[in-house]
Order: sequence, then structure tokens, then C-alpha cells
Amino acid sequence: MSAAQVLTAAQMRAAEQALFDAGTSVSELMETAAGGAAEWIRRVAAGRAVTVLCGPGNNGGDGYVIARRLRAAGNAVHVIAPLQPATEAAREARSRWDGPVHTAAAAGGEVLVDCLFGSGLARPLVAEHALLLRDLAGRHRRRVAVDLPSGVASDSGVVLNDKLPSHDLTLALGAWKFAHWSLPGRAQMGQLRLVPIGIGAVPGAAHLITKPRIAPPAADSHKYRRGLLAIVSGAMPGASLLAAAAAQRAGAGYVKLLARAADPRTPADIVTDTAPLAEALADPRIAAVLVGPGLGRDGAARAGLSEALGHARALVLDADALMLLAPGDLDGAPAVLATPHDGELEMLCRSFGVIAEGRRARAQALARVSGMVVLAKGPDSCVAAPDGRLALAPPAPSWLSVAGSGDVLAGIAASRMASGADPFTAACEALWLHGEAARRAGAAFTPSQLAEMVSEALVAAL
Repeated sequence: MSAAQVLTAAQMRAAEQALFDAGTSVSELMETAAGGAAEWIRRVAAGRAVTVLCGPGNNGGDGYVIARRLRAAGNAVHVIAPLQPATEAAREARSRWDGPVHTAAAAGGEVLVDCLFGSGLARPLVAEHALLLRDLAGRHRRRVAVDLPSGVASDSGVVLNDKLPSHDLTLALGAWKFAHWSLPGRAQMGQLRLVPIGIGAVPGAAHLITKPRIAPPAADSHKYRRGLLAIVSGAMPGASLLAAAAAQRAGAGYVKLLARAADPRTPADIVTDTAPLAEALADPRIAAVLVGPGLGRDGAARAGLSEALGHARALVLDADALMLLAPGDLDGAPAVLATPHDGELEMLCRSFGVIAEGRRARAQALARVSGMVVLAKGPDSCVAAPDGRLALAPPAPSWLSVAGSGDVLAGIAASRMASGADPFTAACEALWLHGEAARRAGAAFTPSQLAEMVSEALVAAL
């Protein structure tokens, strides 16, 4: 099983069907999944009383199995089921639970286990069930959701009802779902844990970005072999300096600013080339180019973008470069990584004729139409490739919501491309390094402090 794969509800059903076709029964799979969940819940409960809320489907069947396993472990268990089991496996699981089943809320325990509705839910809970869930949540100190919190859409993370309770722990059964890593639903879930059930790798599945394995330079490396990154500076050179500071710490052997004029704020360890841009970009040793941070949107900026598109072997487009980009500009362009925030992503979609809703769908459609790899950045960032590959970033510290953080991310991504990574890999590595640098920077950091932490993040990935 690929622990990092992220499946749609349809992909999950197909993956489970593959297990059934191989000879595993639905009830056997339920025992495996619910048994694994029960072990996590037993640890959370630590001997305290547990209430299990069971729905009519197989998620409710999991609840009956969990109740049986917990009682066998010595926990006091209270089962509430507002609806009768509606699937064969759920009915069988119910028959194996020989304790009482209540149809409405009664005296609560310490831990509530939500098995009302799982990943198959696509519509809001009816009022009766939403009220029951809220009432029970209010009676329990700890709340655990099995697979997904009831009322959260599996494929989007949309919260389908108002005022749904949050959970302390969510146990994903078999594979991650998109909701586990998508706002606003992710905010309802507390800690996330994966319960393996034997699901195999699913072709074409999205995956979660995990810690990369970055190799140190070879023994015979030199600065050009490690990668020369050129950053096109512009009207607001401070952004380029931030990107350069991050890039220096993310693996490239040589970071050079291509600027209209020397800036006295430029550190001594960053070379500035003030030659005409076309001449500077003609250096065959340049492995990758970053254009956009602080570029501006005037005629000189447009000319700079055009030169970069015409000369670079690998290119990262960020900030102003994305606002200036037109579809025809990419004809014959090199390997391109675009790093838009939501506003820039919306503008690019309009420019390229993309109609889609939501960050992930827009990124996928834009990548497919434009041929660029798209790193759509935000509180739940993702990376989409033209060939359909999709990667989701795990949560990063919310302190990243600071001006200049995007410049740091662009510098990291460009540095990884200069080091030899393809655009998709570079984007995934950059998101992980960016988040790790933020964790190490602590609270209320400046973008310069964030850039300084990139070295430590890189060390963690070696």
C-alpha cells in the first residue's frame, strides 16, 4: 500500500472491490478496518466509557465492530443508532453486538465515536441527525471520527452542515481522502491517523507530499554542477533578494541576480549581473531562472519576462510574471513551474480560458491547458502537472500568512530546479521545505527569518 496516496470516494470503492475480488469478504474487511480503529480509540479512551454513534451503512457497521472490540478490552460502551442497518455487512456487524442499542441520545460517556456517515455522504445531514450529533458531542470530552466526520464531503472537504462539532482525532480507513487535507473540513478533524486495511497502490491517485529525500552534493561537485540559478530582478528588488536568500539555502550552488542596477542592500555573497538581460541569460551555465518576485508590470517587466521565456532551460514564474503571462507566451517555452496564489490563479484561469471551481480543480485544469506545472499556494496548497499528477501539501504553520513568504517559496522551488529536479518534484520539495522552515522559525517570523531557516529544513531532508 502507498501510505501517501489520496483517493476519491470512487477510487476507494474500486480499491475495496479489488480486495473483494481477491477473496476478502466485506465483513472480513470491516473487521480489519474497525479493529484497527478500535485500537486507536482504546488508547484515547484509556479505560473510560465510550459512546459509539452508528449509522445505517458500512460506516455504522464499523461502529458496531468497534463497540464489540472496546467492550472486550474492558471499556464501558454505549451504542446509539438512530437508523437500522441498511447493508448486509452492517446487519451482520449489528448481530455480533449483543449489547443494547439506543435510538436517541442518553447519558454520555467520556469519548464519542462518530460512525454515523463516512466517505459516501454527499448531501447534508438531515436536521434530526445533525442535532443528535451536536448533542452527543456536547456531552463528551473527547471526540473521534471514523474515516471522516459526519457531514464532511469526502472529495472536497466541504462542510455540508452548519455548526458541526470538531473532533480530537480522525481515523482514515484504508487510505487518505481529499477531505483529510482540504479546508474547511480538515479543520474539523483534529489529529489524523491512517488505519491500513491492505489497499494497494491505485494508478493515477493523488499523493500527499511527505518529507523528500534530498541527496547532498557529490564528492566532485562544484558550484555550476550543483546548479546556477538566475533571478531576474525588477522594480521592487527586495522581493528578489528574499527569493535569493531562500534559494541559497535550498541546494543551488550559485545564485545570481540579474538586475537593472546594483542595489546596495544586496549581500556580498550574492552576485549581481547588470548586463543587458538577453546577454546575461545567454550564459549556458544557467540551470534555471526565476522571474516574477518584485518584477513590476511595466514595459521593462514585460520585456524581462519575454527574455526569460526565450532563454531559460527551466523556469519558475511567480508574482508579477504570472499577471503578465499570456497563453501565446508559452509557445516553445521550457519546463515551467508557476506558483500562483488564489488571485493570480484566478487571473491565469481567465487568461487561459479555464472554467473550474476551487483551488485544486483550477490548478489541475490550468496545468492541463497550459502545459505548466502549477503550484497553487494557500492554506491547503497543491501541485498539479499537465499529465494529471496531483500532490497535496500537508498543513503548514498558519504563520506563513505573511508578506514575502511567497517569495521565499519561489526561491526554494527555483533552487531545487537549478539543482536538477523536474518542475513537479521541485514544487513538492519546495512546499515541504517551506513548511518545515516555518515550523523551525516559530511564531511571528519575518520572511527573512523564514529564509534563514531553509538551511535547517534542508538538513532535515538529507
